[in-house]
Amino acid sequence: MLLNQRSETRSDRVTTAADRLMRLSTVLAGLCLGAALPCAVFAQPAQKPVPPTTPDPALVKVARETVAQMQGDRTATLNAMAGPMVGMMQQIGIKEPDKAQVLVQEVVLPTLTAHYDELLDLQARGFATVLSKDDLQAIAAFYATPAGKHLVAAQPQLAQVQLTGMQQWMQSVMPEMQGKIAKAVQAHGWAPGGQAKPH
Repeated sequence: MLLNQRSETRSDRVTTAADRLMRLSTVLAGLCLGAALPCAVFAQPAQKPVPPTTPDPALVKVARETVAQMQGDRTATLNAMAGPMVGMMQQIGIKEPDKAQVLVQEVVLPTLTAHYDELLDLQARGFATVLSKDDLQAIAAFYATPAGKHLVAAQPQLAQVQLTGMQQWMQSVMPEMQGKIAKAVQAHGWAPGGQAKPH
């Protein structure tokens, strides 16, 4: 009986951790809605920390103009986030859709609107640190084309498609991952009363 309880407890912990992982991936994907950058950026492996540098102010100015073009109309961008943000509020515990909607309209969107320039400035400094002036001008030129403008307008829909795809993908790999996590926990001896297997 005690062995069964330990086994269930370990299984419950693995399931809870997997659920948290899925919730976190959903929230991260949701955060991509506010930026015109592809969500794939968040999926990149961790890079070695780059020493902070102060980019050239002239380059930051070019980057700021580029980022602003990539984001498109701020009101339209933020309004397009309202629906997905309601979903995010539900993910973090506000289960009733009407209450989540009220919080998004009364708190989330006004707060994001008030700090939107800070987002653009942060992104501009990041772009200016990584990209050259020629790169930034080429990116801006693309976003000035009809295709670039269509991409900006489609960002909220694309982000929702990516979010749905990520959720489906996580659900499809979760059973395999849960089984492997449980085996790894057992192999390392991390389960209550467990002993690591010799290598």
